Amino acid sequence: MLFLVRMDVRLPPSMPKEEADALKATEKAYSQGLQRQGKWPQLYRVVGEYANYSIFDVADNDELHTLLSSLPLFPYMQIHVTPLARHPSSIH
Repeated sequence: MLFLVRMDVRLPPSMPKEEADALKATEKAYSQGLQRQGKWPQLYRVVGEYANYSIFDVADNDELHTLLSSLPLFPYMQIHVTPLARHPSSIH
């Protein structure tokens, strides 16, 4: 199943830089692992925002929920999920 996911990150301004940097490094390693597995095939930055749009290719809603809730930055994210279906006019 394909899902379009928007993630907006809101780190607290009071978080020490060292803690934020460590959290971001852990997030990067986790997300790149999912990308290598093919579960997170596309990732796009939103210009001018600490946010992204991503495509996830997972078995079902439960798998997506598990992957998203395991993100190290999850406690600091606002996430919007849109399930996707093939468009009948698509040539891909």
